[in-house]
Amino acid sequence: MTNLTTLLTLSDSRLPTGGHVHSGGVEQAVAEGLVRDLPTLRAFLRRRMRTHGLVAASVAAAVCAGRLSTQEADREIDARTPAPAARQASRTQGRGLVRLARRVWPDTDWQPLGATPHLAVAAGVAGAAGGTPPEHTALSVIYTTMTGSATAAQRLLALDPGDVAAMTFHLAPLCDQLAGEAAKELCELSDPLLDVLAQRHSQRERPLFAS
Repeated sequence: MTNLTTLLTLSDSRLPTGGHVHSGGVEQAVAEGLVRDLPTLRAFLRRRMRTHGLVAASVAAAVCAGRLSTQEADREIDARTPAPAARQASRTQGRGLVRLARRVWPDTDWQPLGATPHLAVAAGVAGAAGGTPPEHTALSVIYTTMTGSATAAQRLLALDPGDVAAMTFHLAPLCDQLAGEAAKELCELSDPLLDVLAQRHSQRERPLFAS
């Protein structure tokens, strides 16, 4: 695969890593009336991209560039993810990505990641294995942070798929901007609201999504 094809594949929502069962907090935001329509969804996506997405992307880029070991990166994500439910969701998705990546890049040593690495750490190693530049690795993390929540909201609110797709096009410049920032240095932003939503969601009965 070329580097561009690797980027596109890592960003594909059909990738069998389990991401499709995670809403990134948007299910709880819908339940609490914070996300009701396209304008409120757009605000939620921008908020999530600028905080959790940027932080995860910066760690993935650092791993891809070799600036952080997988063990160091794992600790950095733990320190930047206060909500236990969010940490669990990240590790669940990281495990899914590694399971797939082992098949795609069997010559890469995946052992140092352990059984349940954070998603950002797994994405960083996968990016390096696929020859994807750190900024592109960061872009795949930012992009999937956006589209995962956007697709979940589309299902939960019965939104027009065309409207949601158009929104993601409009947010593309923000994806590029944040990926550039993430590739430069580790980011330390947090969002208490998103952490609270993650914890409340973990206590829901029969949720549609895992997070």
